[in-house]
Amino acid sequence: MLKKGFVFAGFAVLLAYPLQAFSSEKAADLERGPRSWTTNPVQKRSSRNSTADTLNMDNLLADGLKGIEKIKANKVALELELAEEALSAPAIELYGENSWGNYVNPFAGQHVEIPASHEIDCNGFVMPLDGRPRLTSSYGYRRRFRRQHKGVDLALRVGDTVRAAFDGKVRIRDYEGKGYGNYVVIRHPNGLETVYGHLSRHLVQKDQIVRAGEPIGLGGSTGRSTGPHLHFETRFMGVDINPSFIIDFSEGAPWRDIYAFQYKGGRAVETFSYSNAKSYKGGDSFNTSTEQARVKAKAPSVYRIRKGDTLSGIAKRTGVSVSRLCKLNNMSTKATLRPGKTLRIK
Repeated sequence: MLKKGFVFAGFAVLLAYPLQAFSSEKAADLERGPRSWTTNPVQKRSSRNSTADTLNMDNLLADGLKGIEKIKANKVALELELAEEALSAPAIELYGENSWGNYVNPFAGQHVEIPASHEIDCNGFVMPLDGRPRLTSSYGYRRRFRRQHKGVDLALRVGDTVRAAFDGKVRIRDYEGKGYGNYVVIRHPNGLETVYGHLSRHLVQKDQIVRAGEPIGLGGSTGRSTGPHLHFETRFMGVDINPSFIIDFSEGAPWRDIYAFQYKGGRAVETFSYSNAKSYKGGDSFNTSTEQARVKAKAPSVYRIRKGDTLSGIAKRTGVSVSRLCKLNNMSTKATLRPGKTLRIK
């Protein structure tokens, strides 16, 4: 009996202890005021860890973005550096180091290997005269003078600004009384050399680096000339190319972004593009309106992208659907349109 009473008393003490502890804690809570569930130490640690993780993630993202921006900046800097190098010694891989002479043909009197073909990048082209100058004389053989006209003549008024067609470096700034008069020859990184003749005044110096569209002279009628005009030539390693096969003078833009130069049988064979389009041999007459129309009909129609253009706007303006434009130019509907580049529309 005593044993049972002892057990019962012990059980009562054990039961009373948590109740007493609960009562003491409750009293303390009442003194402190209402308890918030967020004061749980485990929850506090969890909240702190979550905040730290978020900050770490933000820092990682910020570092990643800084890294990307740095890579982009380095890429731009490298491209600018390479562009400057290309302008300081334009197309040196084609012409070599000993081709900076005083003749329009840098290889006059020399034997050089002309590449059978070469792709010439026409991006960045600027018309040498403002507006849409009239073509007054075409490329080709002139029976009247019994000589080859190795460029085209563009109408101008004395004093009109003449501009560089591409970025490049001035190779020749000279005067030739029985021919070009005051003239400038510029070599470009794309391999072309452009010639500007009959100027009334030079605005550049030999070895000067110029940008496309930069004034290089003023129009005139110096040298062997019957009236004010710009004599304009396009050459590749001394080989004259009909400028009208590279540039659509009626639109003031190249026919294509890439011109495929071809050399065969000792002279240039001009084509409009990479494709097996109808080609015309350098030296063939290009003086009649019939031939000019024939050439233009064979050339792919293009649209020069302007600032603010959209695919839908170009489609509406040209009458060619967006899907057709994308197919012709091997591009997606989300492609970035860069002003100055061309799109095929036929």
